[in-house]
Amino acid sequence: MINGLIGKKMGMTQLFAPDGTVTPVTVIMAGPCPVIQVKTQKTDGYEAVQVGFDELTKKKLPRCVKERFAKLNVPPQRVLREFKPLEAGKLPAVGTVLNVKVFEKAKTVRVTGTSKGKGFQGVVRRHGFACGSRTHGSNFHRAPGAVGNRTTPGEVHRGKRMAGHMGHAQVTMPNVTVMKVDPDKNLLYVRGAVPGPINGFVTVVLG
Repeated sequence: MINGLIGKKMGMTQLFAPDGTVTPVTVIMAGPCPVIQVKTQKTDGYEAVQVGFDELTKKKLPRCVKERFAKLNVPPQRVLREFKPLEAGKLPAVGTVLNVKVFEKAKTVRVTGTSKGKGFQGVVRRHGFACGSRTHGSNFHRAPGAVGNRTTPGEVHRGKRMAGHMGHAQVTMPNVTVMKVDPDKNLLYVRGAVPGPINGFVTVVLG
């Protein structure tokens, strides 16, 4: 068994407890993930399992991709990721299909995804800068202000908070609580929000 799976963010909903408590949850379709490659200490210098997710139905695929999956008797997969085995030496065979049962006993998981892209944004939205006065003849509204410091040092320091591209970055959320596991539909319900848009791919690892 391995310590994680690839999944797809399906959206958010609510779970109701018997006492009426409402918990917002994100629904993740975790698996099925077929094993594509098994890496061992002898062949690769470390132990890992490469799995795939989201079967490709396109007929026009690169020849190398078709040949690789044809040899494995596994349909071509859109996303490939590596995970560590839970126990050294115990690796699943190539072609084994793993599903959400990996998380049946888990209390928390670590979810990694790509955040929503916001495009080019100014300092007010990107970094939460305060706006300048809008009255009394002020022309300073949403500008960042001075970025240098006279002759010394005479340059803009690296890492200065300025306008620029916002979002579309890898975000990892640790210690996300597992609320429910549905093995029949390969669905994992985790508390709160996770990074990325609906139908965005995420990596879920035992926390």
